[in-house]
Order: sequence, then structure tokens, then C-alpha cells
Amino acid sequence: MTVRTRIAPSPTGDPHVGTAYVALFNLCFARQHGGQFILRIEDTDQARSTAESEQDILKALRWLGLNWDEGPDVGGPYGPYRQSERKHSYRQYAEDLVTAGHAFYCFRTPEELEAIREERKAQGLNPGIKGDLELPEEEVKGRLDAGEPYVIRMKVPDEGVCEIEDMLRGTIEIDWAQVDCQILLKSDGMPTYHLANVVDDHLMEITHVLRGEEWINSAPKHKLLYQYFGWDMPVLCHLPLLRNPDKSKLSKRKNPTSINFYERMGFLPEAVTNYLGRMGWSMPDEREKFTLDEMVENFDIQRVSLGGPVFDVEKLRWLNGQWLREELTEEQFMERMRQWWFNEDALRALVPHIQGRAEVFSDVAPMAQFMFSGMLNLKPEDFAHNKLEEAQIKRVLQFALWKLEAQRHWSKDTIFADIKALAKAMDLKMGDFMFSIFVAVAGTPNSWSVMDSMALLGPDMTRSRLRHALEVLGGFSKKETKKVEKEYAALGIH
Repeated sequence: MTVRTRIAPSPTGDPHVGTAYVALFNLCFARQHGGQFILRIEDTDQARSTAESEQDILKALRWLGLNWDEGPDVGGPYGPYRQSERKHSYRQYAEDLVTAGHAFYCFRTPEELEAIREERKAQGLNPGIKGDLELPEEEVKGRLDAGEPYVIRMKVPDEGVCEIEDMLRGTIEIDWAQVDCQILLKSDGMPTYHLANVVDDHLMEITHVLRGEEWINSAPKHKLLYQYFGWDMPVLCHLPLLRNPDKSKLSKRKNPTSINFYERMGFLPEAVTNYLGRMGWSMPDEREKFTLDEMVENFDIQRVSLGGPVFDVEKLRWLNGQWLREELTEEQFMERMRQWWFNEDALRALVPHIQGRAEVFSDVAPMAQFMFSGMLNLKPEDFAHNKLEEAQIKRVLQFALWKLEAQRHWSKDTIFADIKALAKAMDLKMGDFMFSIFVAVAGTPNSWSVMDSMALLGPDMTRSRLRHALEVLGGFSKKETKKVEKEYAALGIH
């Protein structure tokens, strides 16, 4: 048997370090066994998926050196490798399950489903969608003939225990009572992740599925689908989730999570990949610094620890420093720095903002320094404003951060629309509102358009600077945060 693993990211946002972490372990496992590593784009969420996000994911993973054998950009014998391009095939699989009695047409309205949830909660049951959902055969036929919208749901046992075999965790037991009747085919004809994932893994002959532990609760649905179809299930391995230093799940609200952020900050891709390799895994000799090839050569999935690995940016900075000093000659250091600092595309984007302001070339460095820096050296007094008090300034920064965290299409126009709506909702003049944003992002209220700066810096760097500015001002306590969250919700713009 040829080992085949895959990574299947959704192109709905910035390329996440968690995606890279899972991709790295899948690649190492496949390479160690002389197999193939596949990249598949899971774009079943058509409302949120974008071509820009897909390209960002491919670029970021390649930057880290995580190259795949088959994928949407390189092709392969099991294509297409975008689920949206395989849409026509999923319906038949869902219909086959209905014919075999393993799934059913569901016409329930959102109001009816909510009533079912509430009734189950009142009975002390799992509030998932389960129970009296099917209609008599004649009524189903009549509704289908009338063209009423429907979804196809899988049937799930009400009683008993599902046993899942996991490479790291052994046998996992989950009560069937906790598993809802999952939608397989949505009303728009697109499959849900669960149906598409199982069908594609089977058709692409995936032998081992290494994924995050957040998918453990979905494993019974997947096992059941394999049984319904009569297919062999891949071997499962649920990797521990990456954690913030406070042990909470890694999230962009507490940590820069975009791979693009680390590239823009000037980290070496080898060091980032090295650090991700240490997330819950270690070399046999316990050394901290190793190459991707060395990780592949020594990889053993049983060396993965189930304790939540902590993603600590300061530790990553330390490791990156080791790489800079110990692995690069002076010539290599100079060349890498030139590639980062004098990136032609980045400089070209800055020229329109610099050329009209500079009188001599020595003006350029001080003027554009904030575009090539990490976190700015800010002080509380930098935010002093003659019309806004500190509490209001902190709310401007916090509300802007929350609003921009929800932004999926990062551009000058979308940022401006968000900021303008927020200023209006807070009943603040744009000039007063923007003062704190300018300082947080550019370090001064006297830079060129901060909207342009945020568009060029990218979402993760912009959000990180807003978070840093809040920290400089003392942030909010847990009690204050709850109050501020209510104030933000009351604005009605999220």
C-alpha cells in the first residue's frame, strides 16, 4: 500500500499557521513512508471562499517549503483538486445514500429546527438536530414534485457507542446520542464538508488522515459514511491543537496566526517550519534546531505528545535568531536581507506615497520605516488627544480591531467602509476617530493615508499593531472586556 496523506484547507481567510502545522506533519508522514502528499482545496462554502485566499494559501505553504505532489496548481491523476469543480459528483453519492435508506430528504424550516433543538434541550438531550425529522414517503414525493427546497441528511443511530481507532489516542468512544443527523447536501446543491471529505478521500485513495483534534467529534459521522458506502476508512490521527501561551486555543485575537505575518516580519521560512515541527514533536536527540529534511528522516508519529503545544512568538524569535547566526554565512545573510528589505513589489507599492513627499533619498528611510518594522515603539502619551479621553481612544482601537478581524476582503476600500461605519456608529468625526488608528499603525498622526498603509501591511500585521497599541494603553480587564463587548454589539455594525 502506498501511503497517501492530504491537507485540505478552506480558502476563506489568511493562511493559518495551524494549517501549516498540520500540512507539515502530513508531509513528513508521507515522505517517511515513501508516499505522496496531496493538497486539496475545500471550497464548499461558496459564500466565503475566494480565489485570493486560495492563492495566499498556496504561496504561504510553498514559502515554508511544504511542497505537495498533487494539487490544484500542479494537477495529478485524481483531480480536480478543488471541491467546487467536483460538485457534480457529490449529489449522486448523497442520492445513493437516500436510495439505500441511509439518508433522507429534510424539508424542515429554520423555525422548526430551532423548536426541535429547544425540545431536546428541555428533555436533557444533546441539542443537535435529531429525532422526528423524516416525512412519509408520499409527502416527500409531493414536495419534491412541487420543487420545495430541501437538504439531504444522514441517518445516525440513537443509541450505542461509536468506537474510533486513532494512531495516537487508541480507541476513542463517543455515544451515538451525541451525534446529530448531519446535512450531507445543502439546498444549493453543494456538499457539506463531511460528505465531500469522505468521498474525496476515498476517490483520491487517501490512506491516512492526520488532522486537528477538533475533528474528533466528527469522526463518528465519517466512520458511518464509510460503512454506508462500503468503503475502507483511512487510518485516523488527531493531532493536538496549537495553544496560546495562556493554554487557550490559538486564535488571531491573541496571537498573529497568519503565515503572511511571519514572512512580512522577516522570519526565515526554515525557522518557522522548524518551530512548527517542534509543536508537540521532538527529534530523537531532543535538539531544537533542525531542517525539514532532518525532520522527515527522523519522523515518527508516535513521538507526538498529546499535550497542547504552545505557539510562543518570543520562542520563535529566539529560534529564528539561532538560524540567522548559525546557519547563514555573511553573504547568505546579506542576500536574504536584500530579498526581504528590497522586495521590489513592496517598494513599488510604496513609491506613490513616498515620491511626492521626499526631497532627498535620505528622507525615505525615516518616512517609510514603519512599513518595514514589526511592533512600533509606542508610549501612552503618543495617543494623547485634545478631544478624546483615553477610555474612548481604547474603545476606538478595540472596536476597530474587532471590526477588522471580521473583514474577509482586505483592501483599501473595504477597510475604509468598515472604519467609516464604525466612526459613524460611535458618533465621532472621522478625523478624531482616525487619530488613534494612525498612531497605532504608523506611529504618528502625520503619515500618508493610513488606509493605504493598512492595505499594504496586510490584515495580520495591522491587527497586531492595533493589539499592541491597546496593550501600550493598558488594555481592558476581563470585567471591562465584557462591558465593552456589549457596547460594541449595541452599535449593530458587526
